[in-house]
Amino acid sequence: MTEQSTGPEDVGSPPPPESAAEVFGALLGVATEYVDRLASDGVTRGLIGPREVPRLWERHMLNSAAVAEAVPANARVVDVGSGAGLPGIPLGLARPDIELTLVEPMARRVEFLEEVVTGLAVPAGLRWRVVRGRAEERSVATAVGPVDVVTARAVAPLPRLVGWCRGLMRPGTQLVALVGASALAALPSLVPELEAAGMRDIHPRAVGAGLGDAATTVVVMTRGPR
Repeated sequence: MTEQSTGPEDVGSPPPPESAAEVFGALLGVATEYVDRLASDGVTRGLIGPREVPRLWERHMLNSAAVAEAVPANARVVDVGSGAGLPGIPLGLARPDIELTLVEPMARRVEFLEEVVTGLAVPAGLRWRVVRGRAEERSVATAVGPVDVVTARAVAPLPRLVGWCRGLMRPGTQLVALVGASALAALPSLVPELEAAGMRDIHPRAVGAGLGDAATTVVVMTRGPR
């Protein structure tokens, strides 16, 4: 997630919208606790811009959780370039069936993620962990192990993202990327390059249709045979 300039002011934490209860269910309280951390520590530590705080639920929490529609049941999910934990943590709260690994290279972000993972009142059965490093590093692939789905949010242009993540993806692993409008518009022209990098079934997918402004479109692709 892109970091923005911050100030010392406390802008407060927004209340959850009604749709959040449907998305997070019994874990809504934990999701609210995470939003409180983003609105406080996330701002003071430079992970979230203060102007983002009023829209933490719609633009960040629900928008990230919408990715759940593109993730198979009980998947082993790796969120690369996780930053403050987006989209990984909202996805993990919306889908407690998945096994979630947050991969992040920067020490101060890793520190925040580890505090969140250990400090949130999550049920004991949730399988979450944090790995420090870059997706393209062999040591990260070794630490992460087998992966079913790789997620990313505004990390890099798609060809570069695929290059970084190739070491994490075995044949059949999906990449689900939250991208902006310009990247979606450019997707048809990028398909040959992405296929040359070993990706197949490359397509946009609308998710979160019932979430109003939090609805979005992800780009989904699958690693083909070696």
